[in-house]
Amino acid sequence: MSKFWSRVVHDLQPYVPGEQPRIADLVKLNTNENPFGPSPKVLAAIRAAAEDGLRLYPDPSALDLRQTIARHYGVSAEEVFVGNGSDEVLAHTFQALLKHDLPLLYPDISYSFYPTYSRLYGITAETVPLDADYSISIADYDRPCGAIILPNPNAPTGMALPLSAIETLLRNHPGQPVVIDEAYVDFGAESAVPLTKTYPNLLVVQTFSKSRSLAGLRVGFAIGQRPLIDALERVKDSFNSYPLDRLAQLGAIAAIEDEDWFETCRTQIITNRQMVTQALGERGFDVLPSAANFVFARHAAKSGAEIAAGLREKAVLVRHFNKPRISDHLRITIGTAEECERLIAALDAIL
Repeated sequence: MSKFWSRVVHDLQPYVPGEQPRIADLVKLNTNENPFGPSPKVLAAIRAAAEDGLRLYPDPSALDLRQTIARHYGVSAEEVFVGNGSDEVLAHTFQALLKHDLPLLYPDISYSFYPTYSRLYGITAETVPLDADYSISIADYDRPCGAIILPNPNAPTGMALPLSAIETLLRNHPGQPVVIDEAYVDFGAESAVPLTKTYPNLLVVQTFSKSRSLAGLRVGFAIGQRPLIDALERVKDSFNSYPLDRLAQLGAIAAIEDEDWFETCRTQIITNRQMVTQALGERGFDVLPSAANFVFARHAAKSGAEIAAGLREKAVLVRHFNKPRISDHLRITIGTAEECERLIAALDAIL
């Protein structure tokens, strides 16, 4: 039936998300989901909103949520854009801000949705190789370009740039939009949001999926000066003027307001990450320094595919990328202490 497809569909290579299998007693460490549930206040807010009002359209501007995000980050609500997860926010960003005559730049090892969006929207893109140690070198981006997007921390490596490096990038590219994708920033990196006050070309994108345990609710947002947000709103209102439903808006507000729950869960993940990093190192793994809720590791003697298959047989799922430079690495989400212990026990049996 492909004869009915639009021309663009034939050339698309869709993004492949992490596997969501149904395996009994599974330790699921492959999709970077938070092992701890959302704040009880989130659940209470959603239950309270699940009433007759659902027959009405939600606030298309999500004003209450944008005001809550704005208060938290010290910006104005007019400088906040929200959408269905950061993936939708990024999709609008690619369309609204990143298509120019000169190429878009992003790392060669990075979030694999970037090349997908580039193909979908007909954006000419160039990848910039990571250094030999898998770090991002800001100096490598000193080349002609139309725009730049970087994840910080990077995915799947988990490595983070200091805020000073982001500011250097902004100074070096005053005429190009620079997008910093901060999906994992709350686990150990510095947010670039404060820089949006100084740099009109900076857009920062974040999500409620990771550090606030709301992957199933789909809420993401961007912060930047008003002209950038206006561009995103123009695309959004040409596509879907009601992106966030009532439950998502109220649940996200409750998640931001419960700072104690956020800090408790975030701290526990960082603690567990340190434990896993040490345990992997003791078992012959080279582990990159991570500021995310996952680690990226390679064993000295066994291939990544071999270890991933062995772990799966023991009902432990991790992410393996069969791609150049990283085919022997595994991306391992940080779970609960019990899940991390099961991971290490399974690795001991395999190794």
